[in-house]
Amino acid sequence: MNRHSTIIGISYYIIWPYLLLTALFIGCASHPENVRDIDEQPVIFPDYVGVTIPVGIAPLDFAMADDSVTTIDVEVTGEKGGSIHANGEYADFDIDDWHQLVEANKGSKLTVSVCAEKEGQWVKYRDFSIYVSNHALEEWGITYRRIAPGYSLYSDMGIYQRDLSSFDEEALLLNSQSDGACINCHTPNRTNPDQYVFHVRGPHGATVIHRKGEDEILKARNELLGGSMVYPYWHPDGRHCAFSTNKTAQQFHMSDSNRIEVYDTQSDVFVYDTETRRIIQDSLLSKKEWSENVPVFSPDGKWLYYITALGQDYPKDFDKQRYSLCRIAFDAEKGAFGHEVDTLVKASTTGKSVTWPRPSYDGRYIMYTQIDYGYFSVWHVESDLWLLDLQTGETRRMAEVNSDEPESFHNWNVNSRWFLFTSRRDDGLYTRVYFSSMGDDGKATKPFLLPQRNPKRYYARLLDSYNTPDFASRPINIDARTMGQRIDSDIRINTGE
Repeated sequence: MNRHSTIIGISYYIIWPYLLLTALFIGCASHPENVRDIDEQPVIFPDYVGVTIPVGIAPLDFAMADDSVTTIDVEVTGEKGGSIHANGEYADFDIDDWHQLVEANKGSKLTVSVCAEKEGQWVKYRDFSIYVSNHALEEWGITYRRIAPGYSLYSDMGIYQRDLSSFDEEALLLNSQSDGACINCHTPNRTNPDQYVFHVRGPHGATVIHRKGEDEILKARNELLGGSMVYPYWHPDGRHCAFSTNKTAQQFHMSDSNRIEVYDTQSDVFVYDTETRRIIQDSLLSKKEWSENVPVFSPDGKWLYYITALGQDYPKDFDKQRYSLCRIAFDAEKGAFGHEVDTLVKASTTGKSVTWPRPSYDGRYIMYTQIDYGYFSVWHVESDLWLLDLQTGETRRMAEVNSDEPESFHNWNVNSRWFLFTSRRDDGLYTRVYFSSMGDDGKATKPFLLPQRNPKRYYARLLDSYNTPDFASRPINIDARTMGQRIDSDIRINTGE
């Protein structure tokens, strides 16, 4: 035997056992046999039964909710044609095949057939549907903050972006890159990554504004405001940005179902001119005995919406503060507010508190959160999404998307046909991102959870909550190292002076 044949022989003896094991593994893969039909729909995680999805969304991988199920076999068939198959511990669909199937069935539906093996016995469940919307998502992905769910400590947090067509996630900025600062509220202008703002708390606090390809690190506080620039929202002209300035406190409850309460002893609303660096204030938005908060512009920029509540004796009467939804005219050319305030949802009438108003970009709706008191809804178990129809003036609880756990922090996509929000419905502890579509009748579709590969394992192992999510039309580029160095430095741009 020559040297060449010796090498081949050795390789054969090394590789052959692995080929044999692979063949045995494939041969032992479990497939449906002696299947018993049951007249029940499968209980799966995530619950994707009957949801409506956009073309381009990542595969809706799922597992049986019952942990004792060892194998599932899934066939997804399009009403207009095509099918895909998955078999294993969970339904793991090929990304390219999934996208082709969904695209081919736009405006139609997918039929999902599920068989499951438990204790060596196979059962087949009643088929269920997934509907494919005619309305495009028109967004590349989403951004969000990931943070431990307690919100009292923030030793490890970051701002992330996620491609919605795949499972790819990227950290944009971690607080480990900025000396452990609290970084939050990444806010683009109508999902445009070319323009955004976020806030940094801590010893080197700052307001970071990205505009026209440049980053400006603003001084977080000044004597004119008396506090930091928080809860931003861009004017459609890209020049003006609304903020509130808040003196915030926290309470931690031992017996109350609302474990954490965040409230403001004082807050006002203002607009910042990014070109002149001027702070535009008005006495109607900075009343001494009232707390004005969370401002947002109308899509045409002619109105500034905000919430306001009469101040209370803190911390004793924290649960008596109830916010109303108001608006005031804004003239961007003159940089001035109107002279009258309209109240759209009155706390004195509802007996409840409004927070986080978000206008749809088509000007039709304002979605907001309603809670019993206060404005920081993320730990309020009664927190629900509500919808104000600006054409009719009618407002309603969105029963089709709410759960028994808190819903909050919602935002619209650019064409106002889709929205996202956070919810604790899965376990009452961690906030997750959900999506829903708005129909022509003003009713939303059943929400679906942000898809993940092997979602049951992913969400069981993830120890962070999703916070303040928003859509992004394209990927965002941040030089995290340089940004962290600038945040850690003492160099700041003064505002309002």
